[in-house]
Amino acid sequence: MNINKRQQLLAILAIGVVAIWAGDKLLFTPLAKLWKQRVVQIADLRKSVNQGAQLLDRKNGIHSRWDLMRTNTLPTENSVAENQVLRAFDRWSQDSRISITSIKPQWKHNADDYVTLECRVDAFGSLPTLTRFLYDVEKDPLALKVEAVEITSRDNDGQQLSLALQVSGLSLTPQ
Repeated sequence: MNINKRQQLLAILAIGVVAIWAGDKLLFTPLAKLWKQRVVQIADLRKSVNQGAQLLDRKNGIHSRWDLMRTNTLPTENSVAENQVLRAFDRWSQDSRISITSIKPQWKHNADDYVTLECRVDAFGSLPTLTRFLYDVEKDPLALKVEAVEITSRDNDGQQLSLALQVSGLSLTPQ
């Protein structure tokens, strides 16, 4: 084989290797990354479409639950709402036979479309009466959320317990 032909062959092979390497770095690798990103994006979009379809299937249930929740919120007038909550605490305390020592309501304006009535309730009773009281608070349809519960013993035997309860009530402002 002639030296010129060998040099030409080596040059062609070198150029071919460089072309393959450049094609891999500039064309195939970016296209493969792009393809993988598209596959992930398509999977996310399919998941989103499925979630949307499920939401549409549950639309009536969600709307009825929201309507129920909205009708059980506190009234927009502060005094009426406080009176409703105080009457509820009185009813629950009578049903459970606990003694409420204080109720401290406080209004919080967190956003434009709702306000919350936060109440701190101090009471005492036995364990069964306190559990019945907490059950009544939780099961009532009134829009109250128990934020914090603290139970401490008032005697050495643990027969008399003190309850410190923090609840918040929701009042939606009309738009």
